Amino acid sequence: MEKYIDIIKNSYSGYFNYLKNELISINHWDNYFYGLIIISLVVWGLEIAFPWRKNQSIFRKDFWLDTFYMFFNFFLLNLIVLIALSNTAAAFFDDILGAFNLSIFSFQLFDVDNLPRALGLFIFFLVSDFMQWNTHRLLHRVPMFWNFHKVHHSVKEMGFAAHLRYHWMEPVLYKSMLYIPLAIIGGFDAQDVAIVHFFAITIGHLNHANLGWDYGVLKYVFNNPKMHIWHHVKELPEGVTYGINYGITLSIWDYIFKTNHIPYDGRDIELGFEGDENFPKDFISQEIYPINKNTSK
Repeated sequence: MEKYIDIIKNSYSGYFNYLKNELISINHWDNYFYGLIIISLVVWGLEIAFPWRKNQSIFRKDFWLDTFYMFFNFFLLNLIVLIALSNTAAAFFDDILGAFNLSIFSFQLFDVDNLPRALGLFIFFLVSDFMQWNTHRLLHRVPMFWNFHKVHHSVKEMGFAAHLRYHWMEPVLYKSMLYIPLAIIGGFDAQDVAIVHFFAITIGHLNHANLGWDYGVLKYVFNNPKMHIWHHVKELPEGVTYGINYGITLSIWDYIFKTNHIPYDGRDIELGFEGDENFPKDFISQEIYPINKNTSK
C-alpha cells in the first residue's frame, strides 16, 4: 500500500511541475497548453468567418461553461485525478502481471522501433482511434456510462469548445481502453504521441464547430461537422436505440459497422437527449448528476 501512496504523491508533484513548465516554457512545439489555445482560436476564427448557422451568436449558449470545461478537463482534471489514477492503475496492473512472470511487453505484437516511424505511428493511430470508437459506443449502450455521457450531450448549440465538455469519468474509461493498444504496440516517444494528440484535438474541435463542412470524398475517412452533428441529434432515427455516428477522429468505423446516419442537412436539427430540459445547467450539478442518478436506481 505504501508503494501506491508514493506513486500518487509523486504523480501529483510530477504533473504539477509539468504543468508549471508548460505555462512558462513556450520554446517547444509539443506544448499541450498553448497548443490547445492555438487550435481553439484557429477553429473559433473559422466559425466566425464561415458560420454554418448564421443566426447563432459568436458567444453561443453555454460558450463560457464549455470553455471552462475545456481547460478543466484538459489540465486541472489530470492534476486532480487522472495522472495519479492512471499511474497507480498501471503499477497495480504491472504487479498482477509480475505475479505470473509477465509484463506489459509480453503482449506486444511488435515494437514500432522496428518499423518505419510513419508506418508505426499510423498503426498506433488506427488502433487507438478504433478503441476510442468502441469506448464511445459503450458510453451510449451501458446505462451507467450513459448517465456520465449525458454531460456531453447536454449541449444545445454546437461550437468548438463543446468538444471537451464531458464528465471527468469519461477519460477514465478512455484511458483504460487505451492500455490495450499500448500493450500491443510499444516504442513511442512523447513527440510521437503529441503528433497524434494535436491532430485528434483539431479534428474534434472541427467536428463540434459551427461549420458546414464534410470534406467531400474524405468524409468517408474523417469525422466531420456535418456528420457529427447528427450524433448529437435529440430524436434518434426510428429503429435506433443507442446512437449513431460514433466516430472520434475517423468516420470509417461507422461506415464499416453500419452506424453511420446522415439523412439530410442537419444544420438546424434539435440537439440533446430525451428529458434534457431537466438536466442541470451548471458545472457542479452536472458533475454530480450521474452519481445521484446511478445511486437513485
